Amino acid sequence: MTRVRTAVVAAALAAALAPVTFGGAAAFAASPAAAAGTAAEAGTIVQEGGRLTVPAGEEGPVTLRFTATLPAGVQGPVSASFQLDTWLAEGEAGGSPVSEDVIRSTCSVNGVSYGACAWDMPYFPPSLPDPPVRPSLDLPEVPAAGTLTYTVTLDADRTAAVLGRPDVLVELTDGTGATVASGKLGLDFVVGTPPAAERGAVHARDKDGALWRYEGTGDVSRPFAARKRVGGGWNAYTAVVPLTTATADGRGDLVARDKAGVLWYYAGTGKPSAPFAPRQRVGSGWNAYTALVGVGDGSLVARDRDGVLWRYKAEHNTLYGPRQRVGGGWSAYTALTMSGAHDGALGRDKDGVLWKYNRYGPYPSPPFQQRQRVGGGWNTYTAIAGTAELGRDDRPDLVARDRDGKLWLYQGVSKPLSGLVPGSSRSLVGGGWNTYDLIF
Repeated sequence: MTRVRTAVVAAALAAALAPVTFGGAAAFAASPAAAAGTAAEAGTIVQEGGRLTVPAGEEGPVTLRFTATLPAGVQGPVSASFQLDTWLAEGEAGGSPVSEDVIRSTCSVNGVSYGACAWDMPYFPPSLPDPPVRPSLDLPEVPAAGTLTYTVTLDADRTAAVLGRPDVLVELTDGTGATVASGKLGLDFVVGTPPAAERGAVHARDKDGALWRYEGTGDVSRPFAARKRVGGGWNAYTAVVPLTTATADGRGDLVARDKAGVLWYYAGTGKPSAPFAPRQRVGSGWNAYTALVGVGDGSLVARDRDGVLWRYKAEHNTLYGPRQRVGGGWSAYTALTMSGAHDGALGRDKDGVLWKYNRYGPYPSPPFQQRQRVGGGWNTYTAIAGTAELGRDDRPDLVARDRDGKLWLYQGVSKPLSGLVPGSSRSLVGGGWNTYDLIF
């Protein structure tokens, strides 16, 4: 997407429309051509069903319908301008805040399909007081009629949420350029379901060794879809640890240590129906460690029996030596887990206090910054697992199982010192999770 484009709209609003403001600045002014050619009696535009809610996510298209009533004697063809009373400010890197195909639309008029119709999404520096063009949709040119009923589908991706709740300013002109109908429509762009690549997934091993997969829905009121069986034989392992965060699109790598101390690597496939590729042998001797934790960047940290933490750098999706000593004192923790994002780990100490270790930097720098306290009371849980986003706020989350087998969801929040951490409130996912001896 280029930085500044020629406006798709043929004319601005008619002078008969009151100026609409956004952020305190006048949004539109009638062009001289439109003002000179305005018909004495312009028709009206009515939106069917009132303001339309447009989910910005994976929900699929919604349909906007509006009818323009034209005065008698209109000569065709009839053109229409359709633009939003808001504008897009370029991002910090100078690019567009929305994707290239942020909204995909099709258009029909009076039941005649005109196929795909294109949006124009110009963007400007935030300091620009009054951008010359606004987001607009190219509506088809059609023959004149007493009434014209437009049907427009809108399939918006996640980036469309920045558009907010704009008014849509519509103007129809005849073959001479005179305004023959004008009015406003309403669109409410709301945060929708994130794409599968941004939704988390949780895995759980039952007592028979079968591994089950719970894919995030993007709705915290029902955070998981029905479970899917990954396969059997996972009770061969004494530890199974994600290296990168599992997502609903089948991505996320892990390692598993068998009873002989051999470590195996499972690459994520990107296929939810079969999320892991055949295992690859990493090496032996991993029974020396009492805990293994993925850092989030593919690296692994391992705690030995003396409480010393060691780091194994990831390269080409495998682990290799020599190991790097992180430090001692890690026996203070009764549970360690990846935080659910590419930013470190969480540790619960013997007093039930949860601590966050933000990731420091790439190898050979230390893997973690100084720990930050999240909160107490976490010894009520028998399992803790960081996840990717299970809601819609673009923050990683965490699930925790209590002694009664109930699973609780903690949505992530951002704190000044701690970064992304589990929030202080929880919501119940469901019961029966004591059937699993491992959750990750």
